Amino acid sequence: MEPGSYRKQVFFLIRSLERGGAERQLVLLAIELNRRGYQVSVVVFYDGGPFAAELKTAGVRLIVLDKSGRWDILPFFIRLSRLLRKERPTSLHSYLTVPNIFAAFLKPLLPGTRIIWGLRASNMDLSHYDWLARLTGIIELLLARIPDVIIANSHAGKIHAVDQGFPSDRMLVIPNGIDTTRFAPDASARLRQRIEWNILEDEILVGLTARLDPMKDHSNFLRAAGLVANKYSHVRFVCVGDGPVDFQRQLREQALQAGLTERLIWVGIRTDMPAVYSALDIASSSSFSEGFSNSIAEAMSCGVPCVVTNAGDSAWIVGKTGIVVPPGNPEKLADGFMRLIDLPADKRIELGLHARDRIIAEFGVEALVIRTEQAMDLTR
Repeated sequence: MEPGSYRKQVFFLIRSLERGGAERQLVLLAIELNRRGYQVSVVVFYDGGPFAAELKTAGVRLIVLDKSGRWDILPFFIRLSRLLRKERPTSLHSYLTVPNIFAAFLKPLLPGTRIIWGLRASNMDLSHYDWLARLTGIIELLLARIPDVIIANSHAGKIHAVDQGFPSDRMLVIPNGIDTTRFAPDASARLRQRIEWNILEDEILVGLTARLDPMKDHSNFLRAAGLVANKYSHVRFVCVGDGPVDFQRQLREQALQAGLTERLIWVGIRTDMPAVYSALDIASSSSFSEGFSNSIAEAMSCGVPCVVTNAGDSAWIVGKTGIVVPPGNPEKLADGFMRLIDLPADKRIELGLHARDRIIAEFGVEALVIRTEQAMDLTR
C-alpha cells in the first residue's frame, strides 16, 4: 500500500446494488480498495439489493440517498452534491449511464476530485429500450469530455464508444476481475445442485446465466436449445436469472413453442452462483451485445467450457478454451453446443480446466485493483 493512501477517499456512485455484472465488479473493487487502506464509500440511489450486505460485512461505508423515483432529479442532485462537497473525495467513480451523467454535472463543484466514468456494455441497440434510456444515452455522449478518465471493461466497448463520439484520449480498458478462489470447481456443490434440479448423472446440462434483458437474446438460446433437444435425449437446459414479468411470460411461451417444456428449467436469481456454474457441463452466452461477460468468465473459473456469441469481448475471454459463434444465429449456436456435447466427458472436463487456467492467468482481481488505482491516480 502506498504510504498515506489511507487518507485518500474513494467514492463510488451507482444506481443500486441489485444483482448484475456492473454491481458485482463495483462491490469487488470497493472491498479490495478498502482492504488496501483507502477510505471507501459507495453511494447508491436506492436502498436494498443483495450486494449491500457484502459491503457492510467488509466494513465498506454504504450511503443511501433514497431517490424517490425516476423524476426525483433536482432534489436528488442537491443531496448528492451536498454530500460530496462535504466529503471532497480524491476520486469519484460512477458506473453506468445515469450515474455517469450526475458525476459529470458534479465536476465543477468538486475541484480536485478526479471523475471516472465506467462504461459497461458495447454496441447496445437502444431501440430495444424506452425513450428515456435513449435520451440518457445521448446526454452521456454530450458530456463525455467532462470526466478525467472513462473506463471501458472491454475492448469492444471502447471501440464502440469511440465510434459513437466518445473521446479516445480519455478512454482506457480495464477488464473485469474474477475472484477465482470463490469461483472454483466444486464437486460436492455440483452434486447437490444437480439433485435439486433432478439432473441425472449421465445427462449433460447446458446453462445460460443472464438477466432477462433483450440484449442477452434468450430467444437465440431457446431456439438453439430446441434444435439440440430434437437430436439429443440426454441434454437438459437451465436459464438462471430474473427480469420483467411480461418478458418472462414471452420467453416461456417461446420455450413452449421450441418444445422445451420438459427439458428446460427456469431459475430466478441465485446467490450461490459457484454451485450453479459447477452444476453445468456447458455454459453459454447468446447475447447480441456485451461488454465483458462476467457470467462467462465466472463459469470458466469454475471449470466449465463455454459456447459464446461473438459479442463484446466474449471471444477474447474464451480464447481457445471454448467455441465462438456469430450472434443471432441459433443454428450456429446449436452447432457449438453439439460440438461440445459430442466430446468424450474427460475431454470436455479437460477443456474446462484450461478455461479456468486462462481466467487465473488473465483476469484476476489483483490486476483489476492495480489498474484501477492507476486510473484513479491513487498511487501518487
